[in-house]
Parts: sequence; structure tokens; C-alpha cells
Amino acid sequence: MTKADIVNAISENTGIEKMVVQKTVEAFMESVKGSLIKGEDVFLRGFGSFIVKTRAEKTARDMAKNTTIMPSGKKRKRHKMSTHKRKKRLRKNRHKKKK
Repeated sequence: MTKADIVNAISENTGIEKMVVQKTVEAFMESVKGSLIKGEDVFLRGFGSFIVKTRAEKTARDMAKNTTIMPSGKKRKRHKMSTHKRKKRLRKNRHKKKK
């Protein structure tokens, strides 16, 4: 599903003009992006969480100079589905396999 699909679905379900819905969706996405850039986690109850995790430093080798280097830990963005959604998805997949 694309951003345009989301805008169309919300517009059809609520009766609000597409331009208003598009501005709202874009503002929401910018807000989430801004929070993640700042290193803040975003929690949406019933949907999931957008979490920034810092990976540990690792030992690496510089083969050209034959030395050991320590690259700094990297920040990774991750989406974690809510428990309710995860259970619902698992139930749906179980029924598919039985058929």
C-alpha cells in the first residue's frame, strides 16, 4: 500500500477532501521522521512502534594497513508490530495453512 492508497482510503471512508487528507498524512509522516532523527521512539498503541536502536561497536580490520579499527555504533530504525496485530496475523496465517 502506497501513501496515495492511504490517502484515497481515508478520503473515501471519512468524506474529507483528498488534499486535506494528503497534508495530514504528510504532516504525520514528517513528525514521525523528525522524532526518529532526534533519536526518540514513536509508539502508536494498537499499531506498533518505531524504535531507534544503536548497534554495538565492532572490531574490524583495515586490510590495506593491516590494523584493527573500531567503527562507532550505528543507529538503525526499526518498526515493531503491536502484540494485538501480531497475534491477529498469526491466527490468519494458521487458517491459510489448514486449507
